[in-house]
Amino acid sequence: MNKVHVRTGDEVIVINGKDRGKKGKVLEVSPSEGKVIVEGVNMVSKHVKPRKMGEQGGIIKAESALYADKVQLVCPKCKQPTRVGHVIEADKDGKKKKYRVCKKANCGAKFE
Repeated sequence: MNKVHVRTGDEVIVINGKDRGKKGKVLEVSPSEGKVIVEGVNMVSKHVKPRKMGEQGGIIKAESALYADKVQLVCPKCKQPTRVGHVIEADKDGKKKKYRVCKKANCGAKFE
């Protein structure tokens, strides 16, 4: 089992490649391949055949997967690309919960 540092719905920024600097929301994560699909990033043209009678075919633009190590999480508090740290805290009931936190100095915001 492979782990990926981002989850579906996270805000990320691309740190290298042709789409460097673009921000977007993670639409899908594939931990087994180590890839993510980010909204509006790594757009490719797909040729689509009409499947049903009356349906139109043609060329459509769609997001393609890119390696998860090419994206970095954007902190909701400081709005900077950041690495992710983990903190285990106890709730009021005594249950332990693991949080992801911003590694930037003087930030430490929790990712929900």
